[in-house]
Amino acid sequence: METNNILNTYNRFDVIFKKGKGVYLYDINDNKYFDFVSGIAVNCLGHSNPKIINTIKNQSENLMHISNLYWNDQQIKLADKLIKIGDLDKVFFCNSGTEANELALKIARKFGKEFCPDKNKIIYMKNSFHGRTLGALSVTGQEKYQAPYRPILGGTVQCEFNNIKDFYSKFDKNVCGVIIELIQGEGGIIPIDPEFLQTVKNLCDINNALLITDDVQCGIGRLGTFFAYEKFSVIPDIITVAKGLGGGFPIGGVIVGKKACETLKPGDHGSTFGGNPLACSVANTVVDCLTSENFLDEVSNKSAYFKEKINDLIKKYDAFESISGMGLLLGLKINDKISSGDFVKKAFEKHFLLVGAGNNTVRLLPPLNVTYEELDKAVMLLEETIKEF
Repeated sequence: METNNILNTYNRFDVIFKKGKGVYLYDINDNKYFDFVSGIAVNCLGHSNPKIINTIKNQSENLMHISNLYWNDQQIKLADKLIKIGDLDKVFFCNSGTEANELALKIARKFGKEFCPDKNKIIYMKNSFHGRTLGALSVTGQEKYQAPYRPILGGTVQCEFNNIKDFYSKFDKNVCGVIIELIQGEGGIIPIDPEFLQTVKNLCDINNALLITDDVQCGIGRLGTFFAYEKFSVIPDIITVAKGLGGGFPIGGVIVGKKACETLKPGDHGSTFGGNPLACSVANTVVDCLTSENFLDEVSNKSAYFKEKINDLIKKYDAFESISGMGLLLGLKINDKISSGDFVKKAFEKHFLLVGAGNNTVRLLPPLNVTYEELDKAVMLLEETIKEF
């Protein structure tokens, strides 16, 4: 299939999956796999969740798409829920994380021009990842992604993550926005330093710039709070979301605070499929599940349990160096004698699905409703895999 018909843009494993249930996937030969990738933090309620299936069935029998020339009740309900959960004011719906980040950059640029024609500079972080479109790529702090597509979007400046001195040196009156992950995902599961975040927010507020937090991977319950900023003491001006919001169904969003929620006017932006009734109905179901009583508290409890078990492995095996991250966005750093890629491949041979990240780190991304027994199984499989080396 890939050789003949599909563009060669992925290094895929030699498997074709046909169905999934909970934390398990099944290939075309009915082999069973234990999935701790979750579609890269997308399937937050596992595979084939009954509530999501029922929502898709019911909504598809009524209305799937009408375009944004008209209102639809599912979009209105979803926007209302997201605003009530957080501290921001208005929402735009799209289809993916990279689309959400593209719009956030547009808002920052237009917002800056309201003060000065030259106020168009956007600061982003080294080792960050914000998407594959040209605009999002221009604020992705990894040379391997940017190099083939230069010249990239102008007016973007890279800063060392968690380096206050470097941030001060890059910031000036022409900055209109700063885009940042509160936990760098693809870069290696690296949390932001709260002091650094506070410095960024203070400078943005003083200089009429927008703080954009990319919640695409670290948000929507993944850290044990609905939005990632709730783990910190800073409220952003814009939050971008996607991945887990649809629980496996494509949807993205840009949530904007008072500072910039009137920046866009009719005609400034649009999305053919964004906010369609089917996607929003699924997201409504996901939000209801994640905000149900004790659900997010349990994410934090499971995280603490899982970290304790993994720390026992770190003490036992020199190959494991450290565990990083929050909630169920965790990274297991492996020493340089074993590559994270080789570890992921060896785990795959055991039908244990993992995904790598920067800094020789393996990401652990179970569904948020994973059980304690399933976490125990993951620890067992991690140990079985490292023994192979």
